Amino acid sequence: MHAFDVLGDPVRRRILELLADGERTSGAVTAVIRAEFGISQPAVSQHLRVLRDNGFATVQRDGARRRYAVDDTALREADEWLGRFRRFWTPHLDAMATEIARGRRQRRLNQTEE
Repeated sequence: MHAFDVLGDPVRRRILELLADGERTSGAVTAVIRAEFGISQPAVSQHLRVLRDNGFATVQRDGARRRYAVDDTALREADEWLGRFRRFWTPHLDAMATEIARGRRQRRLNQTEE
């Protein structure tokens, strides 16, 4: 499965967001995903398996529990692929950062004048 096919699913993206904050048990992931998406535990397990099988997550057994964490292998590959396109948005992001800095500077100047 291609990295963007894996990342194209909102449930899998959300699971990765959870794992990016730190290692979690499958039960903890399932609780959040069930509450947010209303899907069953077996469906969450399938999404975790897709992430694991495609290099986005690792799993370690801890007795009866399974602890999941982000595996950056597939994320690095996706980042490398996106690298050729960065030239299209980097100048826009740089310009936005400049405008944000100008706005902050102007607010500070306005506050000192008051």
